[in-house]
Amino acid sequence: MASIDYLLHEAAVGYAIFKVVHQQNVVALHQKEVAAASADLSKFGKMVTLVHFAPWRNAADALEQIHMVSEGMMSDYLKSAIELNIPQAKKQKVVLGVADKNLAGSIRAVFPGVECETGDTSEVVADLLRGVRLHAPKLLKGLTEGDEERAQLGLGHAFSRAKVKFNVHKNDNHIIRAIAVLDSLDKGVNLFSQKVREWYGWHFPELYAIASDNLTYAKLALFIGDKTTLGDKDFHELAGIVNEDEEKAQAIVDAAKISMGRDISDVDMTNIETFSGKVVKLVEYRRSLYSYLVEKMSTVAPNLATLIGEVVAARLIQKAGSLTNLAKYPASTLQILGAEKALFRALKTKSNTPKFGLIYHSSFIGRAAQKDKGRISRYLANKASIASRIDNFSEHPSTKFGEVLRGQVEDRLEFYATGKKPEKNADVMGKAMADLLAEGDDMAIDTEMIDGPLPSTGDTPKEKKPKDKKEKKDKKEEKKKRRHSEVNGTIDAEVDGEKKKKKKKRHSEA
Repeated sequence: MASIDYLLHEAAVGYAIFKVVHQQNVVALHQKEVAAASADLSKFGKMVTLVHFAPWRNAADALEQIHMVSEGMMSDYLKSAIELNIPQAKKQKVVLGVADKNLAGSIRAVFPGVECETGDTSEVVADLLRGVRLHAPKLLKGLTEGDEERAQLGLGHAFSRAKVKFNVHKNDNHIIRAIAVLDSLDKGVNLFSQKVREWYGWHFPELYAIASDNLTYAKLALFIGDKTTLGDKDFHELAGIVNEDEEKAQAIVDAAKISMGRDISDVDMTNIETFSGKVVKLVEYRRSLYSYLVEKMSTVAPNLATLIGEVVAARLIQKAGSLTNLAKYPASTLQILGAEKALFRALKTKSNTPKFGLIYHSSFIGRAAQKDKGRISRYLANKASIASRIDNFSEHPSTKFGEVLRGQVEDRLEFYATGKKPEKNADVMGKAMADLLAEGDDMAIDTEMIDGPLPSTGDTPKEKKPKDKKEKKDKKEEKKKRRHSEVNGTIDAEVDGEKKKKKKKRHSEA
């Protein structure tokens, strides 16, 4: 086993380099006495000595250094500390104990004369680093009691915030979760409503044909209960459940009087009413969740939601993974987003690729003629891509561009149907920007990202003078002479070469 020469300790207050004066072997580490010696500062202090301590400059520098250590990269600050304090010999390498294996690889790549050992490759390094971490507040010079604990707490909070940093007001993760829950609720509500119809249909089968809506049927089952107790006194309350439809309420009362359903015990009716109440609450929660999704989309992606609707826009964001990913997609990818299986199947069988994916659920494609569905889906994907980029890179949410883009799609549908020529995109977007500025809203343009003007040289461009006919003729004649001279030169060279070959043959024959 190679002896450990130095140790690198990445503390919350800075980098520390220790020189190993005395170390135990691997066999001795398994003894209780040797293991207890690492916990005693008087004994462990004789095993290592502090060579250099490089504290952080400030809190921002500490966060940057720890972030680089977590990524396995060596900073210039650490590089200079190793160069100044660890001697490098050409014949024999210096062994350095490091806690992180990725950082050890970076140090080994920069310093060929340093051999790095980690806790995974050497038990001695793991034991020594464990002792350094235990006694670091007393081994590091210039620290008072409690300094390292406070530094660890502050740096831990800063590092965690940097890892999970996000904008509270524009967070598309909530949209992704909300649309996923909404889809699950739709499936659950449909399934549970069908079970209520099947269960309560044994007692009141005529209600199935009168109340077709799931929520209305569940409310009626919860209100009616035993059909024998339903009479004319409940007419007004029934009308309120069926949206003030008196004819339907009277039909329910009449059907209850002549119903062919079987009688149900009180216990069974109690379970049916409980289950119907759960379904009603689930449907009401689904409505509140949809309202939350609409409100969230108006903050995160208002233009995209105005163009194709909140649900379709939320599904596009969910499929892409985030609004930023959706903004990076080209319009051709957005057009078939959600139809990946059909696309791969078409590529495998060399058949026609799909024309649309999730945007098929938009109302525009349903209103277009069968022959125009492919064209309108391509046009709609183009406008949706523009809307997603505006939403992603703008700081102040506004629906002005979404309304304009929706109007453009409407005009394109009219153009396909009647042939009326729509306005140009540049004119329409220019009007939208002018209206937005007229209302007092700024465009929130990042001036640092604007391309700077080209450097002016100060010289005015020279005007090209028209060339005379004589000059053109002279240049043509010069070109012809050059070509003739080149051709003659090559011919003369070939002739001279043939003459030389003939002379050589004569001399060889003689």
